[in-house]
Amino acid sequence: MSPASPRPNGSPNTPTGAGRLPAWLQWCLVGCLSVIATVPLEVAGFPAALLMGPMLAGIVVALGGGSIRLPRVFFFVVQVVLALMIATMVSQDFVATFFRNWPLMLLVVLSVIGVSTLSGWMIARTGILPGTTAIWGSSAGAASTMMLMAEAYGADARLVAFMQYLRVVFVASFATLVAHFGGHDGAAVPPHAWFEPVPPLPLAAMLAVGILAGVIGQKLRIPAGAFLVPFAIASVLNSSGAVTVELPQWLLVIAFALLGWNIGLGFTRAILLHARRALLPTVVSIIALISFSGLLAGLLILVLGVDPLTAYLSTSPGGLDSIAVIAATSNVDIAFVMTLQTARLILVTLIGPWLARFVADRA
Repeated sequence: MSPASPRPNGSPNTPTGAGRLPAWLQWCLVGCLSVIATVPLEVAGFPAALLMGPMLAGIVVALGGGSIRLPRVFFFVVQVVLALMIATMVSQDFVATFFRNWPLMLLVVLSVIGVSTLSGWMIARTGILPGTTAIWGSSAGAASTMMLMAEAYGADARLVAFMQYLRVVFVASFATLVAHFGGHDGAAVPPHAWFEPVPPLPLAAMLAVGILAGVIGQKLRIPAGAFLVPFAIASVLNSSGAVTVELPQWLLVIAFALLGWNIGLGFTRAILLHARRALLPTVVSIIALISFSGLLAGLLILVLGVDPLTAYLSTSPGGLDSIAVIAATSNVDIAFVMTLQTARLILVTLIGPWLARFVADRA
């Protein structure tokens, strides 16, 4: 591929579109677009409207040349807050839920991992993507781990990031549509309820515990440790009655919006242009994976008798945080959803790199 020819004003890296605006003005633009996108979704009763609206706004600004990104510290806090939120809604022990149904759950999780790996192998065989990029990019979860492994293996990390981001956008969008049109409209919270008082000392103590647990999870290099470790600790404390986890609605609204921006703003024009040859096969593989996950959801419905949306969200191939938000704003069995999602994340982290290396050596 020939180098990019210079733009009329000089460098090929010269900002264009929204990227020419100061950072604070870009954030104002994202905020305004988020309101414009969120209000109709919220009025229509879409689950996770407060996530989807900001995500769409972030995509528009990023593809318009925007240069802003959500600082990592904010995303870390978002993961902790979401972990605490889900912990308040879990009434069953995850381990017990898993062991009651472990053969079927393992089959479902391993099937999703197997199909995603097969999709990557098939794309790699076409030669559309360089080297083993498609195999790492097709992994159903553990995106950060796969990007690190991809770089170590000589793959194109930008294309891996593109494939992972695109999958999250598709999965979150499909899951929201299924939840809405499947009769599980989101429970809209009146704006005045966003500012109902919450006891400040217990809230501060729980946030401090959550942040400390998140830091420990990251230091120990636990996959999605900033989410899973606070979630596990808060679930035990909440279900045992030792602590009542209560979060204000305004904090959840902010967390949903920041998560949406983090996903949307990563979908940059530069990555899209770099990956344009891979766009169609990547979309086809994502749709195939989502469709296969729907078949697995049907299996859960037939064998275990869970409701359709619970089954669908349980088998959706990531990301964990966005699926958690959709589950939390829908009438589903959150314990079941999070058990399968957590099991998938752990297994794909444990065997995903080995499996991708194994397939890459033969691709």
